[in-house]
Parts: sequence; structure tokens; C-alpha cells
Amino acid sequence: MDQQRSIPISRRAVLAGGTALATGALASPAIVRAQPAPVKVGLIHPVTGFVAYNGQQSRLGATMAIDDVNKAGGVKAMGGAKLEALLGDSQSKVEVGVSEVEKMHEQGVAAYIGCFQSPVGIAASQAAAKYNTPFLIDVGASDLLVTRGLKNVFRLKPGFGVCVDQGMAALDTLNKGANNVAKSAVIVHESGEFGTGTAKLLSGKLPSIGIQVKEVISHDNPTRNFDNIALRIRSVAPDLVMMSNYQNEYVLLARTLFQQKVNLAGFYSFLGGGFNYKFVKEMPDVSQYMMDTNHWFNPKSEKAQALKKRVEATKVLFTYELYLSYSVVMLLADALEHAGSADNEKLLAALSASTFKAELMPYGPTRFVNGQNQGGRAMTLQSLKGDIEVIAPAEFASAKAVFPRPKFT
Repeated sequence: MDQQRSIPISRRAVLAGGTALATGALASPAIVRAQPAPVKVGLIHPVTGFVAYNGQQSRLGATMAIDDVNKAGGVKAMGGAKLEALLGDSQSKVEVGVSEVEKMHEQGVAAYIGCFQSPVGIAASQAAAKYNTPFLIDVGASDLLVTRGLKNVFRLKPGFGVCVDQGMAALDTLNKGANNVAKSAVIVHESGEFGTGTAKLLSGKLPSIGIQVKEVISHDNPTRNFDNIALRIRSVAPDLVMMSNYQNEYVLLARTLFQQKVNLAGFYSFLGGGFNYKFVKEMPDVSQYMMDTNHWFNPKSEKAQALKKRVEATKVLFTYELYLSYSVVMLLADALEHAGSADNEKLLAALSASTFKAELMPYGPTRFVNGQNQGGRAMTLQSLKGDIEVIAPAEFASAKAVFPRPKFT
């Protein structure tokens, strides 16, 4: 400070303009010391409760991305402003998710990211709309999230409508290649917005590819015993069981059908909450040959493979929640760079016009229509020999599907 005061500043230098003063050696010590205010990002996930594992994976992916943005210099268009995570736990409860929105608003949050479960995301994003604050959906399948006319809601990944359409096309190709071995199906789904909405879509569309829906069975969350449902499936004797449910129920139903040796041409799920590396690694016999249409990283992306390696080095599984939440933070950071501000209106405008490239995902450039990214796409996967392989679309396939699955002996 003494040195700065001892250097005379001529009137010409002052009149030369703010740029010279801001970037010149005379003023730099004071500027360097001025730190831009952090951009507060509200992360709302169910890190306790019956889907705690999924919520914890989302939180981990989001906080890893925030760390990476900050290590790379923060938001450069905002003078290197750092991102600051505000951590919220929805506890899988709608009312708690809304209360987290209110608490974070009082703390000056610039944008929210969440919430894993569709009902929580629907209510929380509605609450955020009161303040015109951006709400980015990382995991949440219901298309109701982006069809309510809210201008503050954005979803990078595809919803269950697109996933069902793409998964049905993959199933149709697979079935035709196997001489239409599958002619009937039983749908088992959780009773919330995600499972019910997916089941409704499937029931309407399966007949168009020659598959009759014999029965639709819903179950509560949580459900701790699937014996009766397995017996029902055995008595109905479908060719396919199609599941849309969360982690615990997905795994428990699969294990029950395996233990009871219920013979099927295939298990084919849509957005199967339990179809991940955790399930496949821990239960390779149960998961073998099961198929799922879901969110998946681009296996040909060097950045995705590098992040996968980095995550797995810490003994954490590279699940879809992790890299979806990571990608959404990067979408927000990109929008902040274009907005040059965390002001609500400017940030919403930047998100609406975003052409972000989600490098971890098999997506084209982002293009939002009513808050839904038109460039998102799902992958069809199969568990084979304790690993997960991409079986469709062909351009990303890493293995040929095994269908129908071998029968129990």
C-alpha cells in the first residue's frame, strides 16, 4: 500500500479510461485482491431415504464438476467467480424438496440443480419459478417436468417419452432379428409419476410392434417382498418382463425372478433405476442378459473415459446419476460464461439460447424447446459377463445382444 500511494498518477492517465486503469500496473494490486462474489448453486438430492445411493451419486457428480470449474479458473466472464455448492437433502419427500428451495433462495442461490425423483423435481422447480430462478433437472424422467410452461426449467437429458420411443425401436429391431420370439409382456412399475407415466406409454405403444400387454402391475415405494408378483408373472407366462422402478425394487424384483427361475425371453426395462454397475458387479448371475434403455455416457468420448477412470480410482461406481449431474453443472457454467452474470433474466436467456456440447454424453449440441433439450438420446444396454455393454444404437454398440436369453435348466 505504501508503494502504491508513493507512485503519482497523472490526470492524463486517469482520463485515459477505465480499461487502462483496470489493467495497468498501477491499479493491479487492489484489483487482484478483489475477489468476485461466488455463484451459489443449489444442489437438491435425496441423500437420505430409500433412494439415498442415487442421490449421493448425483451430489458427488455435481460437486466434482463444481470443483473442476473452480480449478479451471471459475467463470471467466465474471472475473473468475467461483461456483459454491449449497447442499440440500430432499429425503425423497416433496415438501422437503420445496423447503430446500425456500432456504436456498434466502441464501442467494443463482440456480438450482436436482432432484432425481420426478415428483420432487416438479414441486421444487415450481417453487423456484416464483423467484424466476433457473432450475436445471439432472435426473428426473417425467415429461411433466418440462410441459408446464415454466420458463425457468431446463432438462439436458431426454425424458421418458423419448426414451420409450428409442427403446421401443431398439426392441423392435432386436425382436425381428430373433424371429419375433417376444409376443407378450408384463409391465411392473413403481406407483409414482415416473413408473406410472412410463407404464402408460409402454401399454399404448407395445401393440404397435406386435407385443401384447398381458398385465400391468404397480407396487409401492418401498416394497420389500416381490414373491407374490413373481408368482403372478409365472402364472401369466409372458415372453418379456418390462420394469420401471427405482434401485432397491428393481434389484429385488430381478433377484426374486432369478431365484424362482421364471423363464422369459428377456427382461427389458426402461430407465431401470437399478440397472447400473453396482447391480451388475454385485449380482452378475442375476443381471446376466438383462436389458435396459437408459442414460449412458458416450463410450467413445475421451473425456467420459477419463472421468470414469478418475471416479473408479476412488472405488466409486460410474453410474448415470454421477455423470448426468456432472454434465448439468457444466451446462450451467457454460451459460454463466455466455451471460457474464448470475442475474436471473440474463442467465435464463443464456440457457434458452444454449448450444452447449455435453462431451460426456452421446448428444448433439444443446437446443432447448420449452426447456427440453432436443439433442439428448438414450442407449440400450445389456448386462453381459459382469459388465454393461451398449447394444443400440449401432454407432455406439460395444457388443451384440443375446436375445432370447438362455432358459433356466
